[in-house]
Amino acid sequence: MTDLETRAAPPRAGALRRAAPALAGYAAVRALGLLALFLWSAARDKSAYTLLTARWDALWYVRVAELGYGYEVRLANGDVHSNLAFFPLLPWLERLVAAVSPLSYADGGFLVSLVASLAAAWGIFAVADHVYGRRAGVCAVLLWAVLPVGIVQSMAYSESLFTALAAWALYAVLTGRWVTAGALALFAGLTRPVGLAVVAAVWVAAVASFVRDRSAPGQDDPHVTAEPATRVRRVLGMALAPLGTAGYVLWVGHRTGKGPLGYLDVQAGWRNGFDGGWAFARFVAEKFTSFPSALAGVGLIAGVASVVWLYVTGVRQRQPLPLLVYSGAVTALALCASSYFGSKPRLLLPAFPLLLPLALALAKARLRRSATILGAVAVASAVYGAFWLNGSGPP
Repeated sequence: MTDLETRAAPPRAGALRRAAPALAGYAAVRALGLLALFLWSAARDKSAYTLLTARWDALWYVRVAELGYGYEVRLANGDVHSNLAFFPLLPWLERLVAAVSPLSYADGGFLVSLVASLAAAWGIFAVADHVYGRRAGVCAVLLWAVLPVGIVQSMAYSESLFTALAAWALYAVLTGRWVTAGALALFAGLTRPVGLAVVAAVWVAAVASFVRDRSAPGQDDPHVTAEPATRVRRVLGMALAPLGTAGYVLWVGHRTGKGPLGYLDVQAGWRNGFDGGWAFARFVAEKFTSFPSALAGVGLIAGVASVVWLYVTGVRQRQPLPLLVYSGAVTALALCASSYFGSKPRLLLPAFPLLLPLALALAKARLRRSATILGAVAVASAVYGAFWLNGSGPP
């Protein structure tokens, strides 16, 4: 695996300039997606801005920002949908934007997502550039932008914010900035439950670094092993990383009076849980009970197989250990949860290291060919995103 502490980060002064082509391309793709959404919504007499800021999860985040925690909906079947299921960082930022500007909470969520999506694109570029070079970094960002569910990156959801924090935390790990990595993992853990994947990446990378130190020849030589200050920073990063997730989960348990596992009861009220993928497997199997739906079943199997293939390819290409741990954890949590199945593509959105094998292949292809492929996929993604978001179900 890549030695995490021997590859230096580029100078700060040139970092933005180096990432500029990737960010410009990302902004163009997202603008195309928003344009398609606004045109499609106008044709159906719907408000595209409402679809982006005031439906489904976006409404729950706004309620947390406006009213705090404690709001719940009791359904006829006995399920209880509590806003305690939603982690607090995005609502906190929505409240902050509303406090310092004339914008509403929903406007604040949209603004946070737009800024966070650019930060996420930059973080993805930084990681891919560090591992494979600048051209692969640009391709990785554009691939993330043209994902079929890429429109979610512009919604008042927490995916963009989480991906930004995760990407920069991974970059901090790759460049040996342990305290920064731990702090970013802490904030990622306040954003989504899958923040555990970032914590795992930080911890595994730190432990691997300690093992390398102990196994290095001449370990009493300070020029061979890590400096004591570096080891202290590693430990501090490890200590910081889980505080966000652990703090919120324990607070929910205290608030509900159900102890440390109270958050699991909150998720159970939404019929969310981790069952190893059994519910998802049954959902796919049920598609084969009739011919039209069998095509959807084939598509689902092909999609899961593609995700697994991308991960295995990353392993074979010897991606750095923290990237493999992170993307593996995000993928496992998305595919093996018993949550709403229509949201699984969105739950995979933060697993950007899965795109690195494709980015590397595009980087090696001729520029015209890569541009043609990405351009065609961008148009298809924009159309699909507009169609998908105008549908009846939540993304």
